[in-house]
Amino acid sequence: MSLSEVLHRADVEDLDVLTDYVTDRGEGRLALDGDICKRLVRCKQAGHYSESDRDLIAQEIRAFGGNTMINLFRREGIKYEELVVDVASHLKANFPKSADVAEIEYAILQKIFTDSIAKMSDDERRQVLQELNVGDLTGLGPAQLAAVLATARLAGFGTYKMALVVANSISRSLLERGLTPAINAGLSRTLSLVIGPIGWIITGLWTVADMASPAYRVTVPCVIQVAYMRLKERSKAQTAFCPSCHESNVKNARFCINCGTAMASQAHPQAEG
Repeated sequence: MSLSEVLHRADVEDLDVLTDYVTDRGEGRLALDGDICKRLVRCKQAGHYSESDRDLIAQEIRAFGGNTMINLFRREGIKYEELVVDVASHLKANFPKSADVAEIEYAILQKIFTDSIAKMSDDERRQVLQELNVGDLTGLGPAQLAAVLATARLAGFGTYKMALVVANSISRSLLERGLTPAINAGLSRTLSLVIGPIGWIITGLWTVADMASPAYRVTVPCVIQVAYMRLKERSKAQTAFCPSCHESNVKNARFCINCGTAMASQAHPQAEG
């Protein structure tokens, strides 16, 4: 999906986060047109974004991307693909030259996540990896573990959970509020990680990151948020939720991996947001 397609399918509360990043929580930015700022703030207040409003958010994200590469006052947007590569390079995330936008976004999320994992205690690390269904990686040192995670893609719903943890932590750090996905039992446990050690570590990593360019204060969190939104949309198509315990399962599962309830009905409460 292109940036516009992600935004056109996005939930209002996720667009609200992007609006706050672009407009500095409605306070405005030096490189942001005042009328555009007011328009996006009105959308947030009304709880509604038209197609043109969503396109405007995409346009402004790309414009700030142009600022990182040119200068703060030249409002010429760049392709979103270029912006994502720039953010990945800024954060020192590794990705193959053949990677598409979604893969580079994932590399950015994974870089932030693995850097935080490396700073955890053994107990904290075990809790996080268990929640994300990574498996038993006990016995590996922080550096070895980070290397393993950097070359492995989390399976299924675990990918979305990782994105939720990272994006939520950044939102809490910059906006002083977390994301608001509809909660099921699994996501409730995942979000508990955000207000615990992993959230503190990610917030600390963000605080010490080099944000010398004002534009990076917009492009970095926006790319992280868009990456989360893309994986959230993908999870809707790939995930089924247990009608009994509401745990996440792969779409074609016959029985719930948590409680064993038959999944034949493929009931899908709107639990993943």
